[in-house]
Amino acid sequence: MNYGQIKRTDVANGPGVRVSLFVSGCSHHCRGCFNSETWDFSYGQEFTINIEEELLELLCPEHIAGLTLLGGEPFEPSNQRALLPFLRKVKERYPHKTIWCYTGYLLDQELWEDSRARCEVTDEMLSLIDVLVDGEFVQERKNISLQFRGSENQRLIDVQMSRRQGKICLYGE
Repeated sequence: MNYGQIKRTDVANGPGVRVSLFVSGCSHHCRGCFNSETWDFSYGQEFTINIEEELLELLCPEHIAGLTLLGGEPFEPSNQRALLPFLRKVKERYPHKTIWCYTGYLLDQELWEDSRARCEVTDEMLSLIDVLVDGEFVQERKNISLQFRGSENQRLIDVQMSRRQGKICLYGE
């Protein structure tokens, strides 16, 4: 897997100060995407063990609330397979920090059900994510007043509560 960017102190993509990883590779190709250069799976640099260790160190300070995954598309199957071992390390080392993930896939229709996104590691990856911002960016529904999302169709989902209840539970409700 490649990544396009690491933000060491991100305050736009989840609550508090976060470390954000922008992965490369996305098959959605949403019109108006703010990060279209990351559609290419070979864009950026290789996600190596050294980069994992750098990210784990960046997450260490007490003022860092957690990790946010963006893209590109973290839930492309090849990206899931690369991210899962890293997410295990994050949760093991920092169980009190949250993991947020942005995806164009819908949790209930594409990640819980058979789809091009679902693979052998999807369930475990979801078990490590606290909040999922799901749904493709839709240019016609763009709303700059929304917190932590770009278009009105996107949902902020409490993943663990949703998994326990077997239905979508929105974050903060």
